[in-house]
Amino acid sequence: MKLLYTIIVTLIMLFIITFSLINTDLVHLGYYKFIDVSVPAYMLIFISFGIGIIFAGFMGIVERFRLSREVTKLKKRIKELDKKISSEKLPAIQETKTEETAGKWNS
Repeated sequence: MKLLYTIIVTLIMLFIITFSLINTDLVHLGYYKFIDVSVPAYMLIFISFGIGIIFAGFMGIVERFRLSREVTKLKKRIKELDKKISSEKLPAIQETKTEETAGKWNS
């Protein structure tokens, strides 16, 4: 498993290096007068990819907290319902034997 992980990481790094070497053309970025820079194409793509990973990670964290709160709320509800059930007097269940079941058990 460790060997497979090493091979996959090596292939990804090889892809990143070759991608960076091939896409060195400068890309001009401008946004009115606030942004006026020229960056290599690979850098623009890597920065966009990194921002996407950070954004997706943040959304995952938010979802995890939301689900954690929901689980806590549902566990509390389960405890309340268990207390309600245990506090109520339940009538004793009486089984009546029918002729059919009585015959099966007596034979």
